[in-house]
Amino acid sequence: MNKQEFLSILEEHKDMGFQDQIDYEKFYLYSIVTHSTAIEGSTMTEVDNQLLFDEGISAKGKSIVEQNMNLDLKAAYDRSMELAKAHTPFSVGMLKHLSSLVMRRTGGEFNSLGGSFDSSRGDLRLLNVTAGPGGKTYMNYQKVPSELEKFCKEMNERRELLLKSQDVYEQYLLSFDAHLKLVTIHPWVDGNGRMSRLVMNHLQYEFGLAPSKVLKEDKSDYIKALIQSEEEESSTPFQEFMLEEHARNLQQETENYKRSQENEEEEEIRKPRRHFRR
Repeated sequence: MNKQEFLSILEEHKDMGFQDQIDYEKFYLYSIVTHSTAIEGSTMTEVDNQLLFDEGISAKGKSIVEQNMNLDLKAAYDRSMELAKAHTPFSVGMLKHLSSLVMRRTGGEFNSLGGSFDSSRGDLRLLNVTAGPGGKTYMNYQKVPSELEKFCKEMNERRELLLKSQDVYEQYLLSFDAHLKLVTIHPWVDGNGRMSRLVMNHLQYEFGLAPSKVLKEDKSDYIKALIQSEEEESSTPFQEFMLEEHARNLQQETENYKRSQENEEEEEIRKPRRHFRR
């Protein structure tokens, strides 16, 4: 997708005035959380999460682990948005803090040759991990701290420039790069996918952009794009996937809104008119 096409889709979506609708941002966040945890295996629906977040009502037939995963990610997003609003610089401490919220009720202690660590506290992993049986081996755990420092330095340099330039397209590309780079470093023993998507959205919130989400239905293509970028050592495949994904989601939302407006107008026309005698 070329830059102009992407920007025109953003502009049309912005012109719809979604941000002015009551509770739009709240329900959009619930959708982001629901799809992010679904990619990790959660079966909670957006309605399940709405009842859980707003009313504290547990979803029938859903495990405690699933519900805690969603509650924790929601809390992490709430905190992330506070930090983004304050333009808090990236630091290893900030990332560990957000990770501790993501994993608060589903993380735990680990003992390895590298030492003991607790994922529920946001501790960086002290062991090597692979992407499932026969999958790729992620970065050696001993390199993680220094690579995470480099990541934060790069993010701060690029975000500071983009906060001044207001180049929306480049702002989105930075958020996608942040996702790719963080998941490649794989700093934690668990929760890397959720954290990478959260950091992507964190930057988008800070820039005042419409946050992007990866739909659970697109999980396969999403993972393929990540793998392709890592294998080719190029951010382009993942950037292209995310541009297409975000544009498609915004277009769908715009079309749904237009359709609902047309239906309301048709219903108004069909209403019987009252005639009063003079």
